[in-house]
Amino acid sequence: MTSQLDGRTALVTGGGSGIGRACAEELAAAGAKVLVVDIDPRTAAEVASQVGGTAHVVDLADPAAIDELPSDVDILVNNAGIQTVAPVHEFPPSRFAHIQQLMVTAPFLLARRCLPHMYGSRWGRLVHISSVHGVRASPFKAAYVAAKHGLEGLSKVIALEAAPHGVTSNCVAPGYVRTPLVEGQLADQAAAHGIDPDQVLTDVVLQRPAIKRLIEPRDVAALVTWLCGERAGHLTGASLPVDGGWTAS
Repeated sequence: MTSQLDGRTALVTGGGSGIGRACAEELAAAGAKVLVVDIDPRTAAEVASQVGGTAHVVDLADPAAIDELPSDVDILVNNAGIQTVAPVHEFPPSRFAHIQQLMVTAPFLLARRCLPHMYGSRWGRLVHISSVHGVRASPFKAAYVAAKHGLEGLSKVIALEAAPHGVTSNCVAPGYVRTPLVEGQLADQAAAHGIDPDQVLTDVVLQRPAIKRLIEPRDVAALVTWLCGERAGHLTGASLPVDGGWTAS
């Protein structure tokens, strides 16, 4: 039996760990050739070797580096992200700008680079790993919330422009996922709220979701992979929550 993504090439940013790694694994299992893009050469090489793909060590905050990546890809998964927790009046402007560059401008540049190939093929999938913070706000996360809201808007514009070419663009919006980024946030949130780190998970992180446990990366990746398949061809311009019921309240 052939897999649903045989013959497709997928580029996954932040593919060395967390959701990106899970996406690389799931897409490869579905038959895609995966380009693992990450700033960490060790993890990029490790994941690429595991999935039979290719590692690309790139700082996505550098537009010139993005120009060196392959453009003939059928699937683009914009996943790379970072976090800084601080009140607005203390937030370092340089850090704010860096987060926008990595999490909004880089996805725009990657889409701009890859869309001509997708248009020529009359087929393509863009999946952007947004967040519940793409539709909701939390204190102390000005840059991250702004970036995810921007990514949601970018995805919708691409969806409208790309539809006549057989290309879809969607966001997947998780709540808190069991990733290195979230693990790092636990300590940051403890400092911001002045509570013990052991309380952060139950009292802060899982306060708003109805399902009181962290989301597993493979569960997000499974939805991403479905969005890349043939049966998702009429789903575009959407933001699909994987948030344990957070946005339902």
